[in-house]
Amino acid sequence: MTVPNAEEWASQDDAALVAQARTNPEAFGALYERYVQKVYSYIYYRTGNHEDAEDLTARVFQRAMAHIKGYVERGVPFQAWLYRIAHNLVANWHRDRSRHKVIPLDEFVALRLRSETPEVNAESQEEIERLLEAVRALPEERQQLLILKFVDRLSNQEIGAIMDRSEGAIKSLYHRTLLALRERLGGVEEQSQAAAGKARKEKRRYKE
Repeated sequence: MTVPNAEEWASQDDAALVAQARTNPEAFGALYERYVQKVYSYIYYRTGNHEDAEDLTARVFQRAMAHIKGYVERGVPFQAWLYRIAHNLVANWHRDRSRHKVIPLDEFVALRLRSETPEVNAESQEEIERLLEAVRALPEERQQLLILKFVDRLSNQEIGAIMDRSEGAIKSLYHRTLLALRERLGGVEEQSQAAAGKARKEKRRYKE
């Protein structure tokens, strides 16, 4: 029997690899190569540091390998199964440390969001930080949605499988998330303008 090379492993879909991975570690290795960077990115943006992200990513795949024989798709693709394992490990990580969930979203995420929130012209570092602060104030599930959409670049259907929601529910949640961001950013802008106006008045008063 000929053993597939790396290119042949990579050409197979998840279902075929999962079936072989139950008895062949090399097939699981192909699944690892396919998803390790995505899982790592997801965990990093949920934990905020590389060391814990590396540790938790390793544990995700250790757990997946240990339970691969019992995995049955039943509407939950392998990718979604991996992300659910990652989500549970991250939730335990936060609970054990009682840490506030702050996502270190990179500037490119803010710039992607900018196209969805046109009232914010996030060109300066200060404006980008305003947008990031608005994202960090969102509930955890909405932060998770933004990570999956903008960092891992998953489709609404893929995100739905991970978050155990329909594609329509994900679209609705995304729409509500954007509305919440717009509302929050609009309020911050009004406060900023009011503060600037007050400062100008104070300056004129001192000149008089």
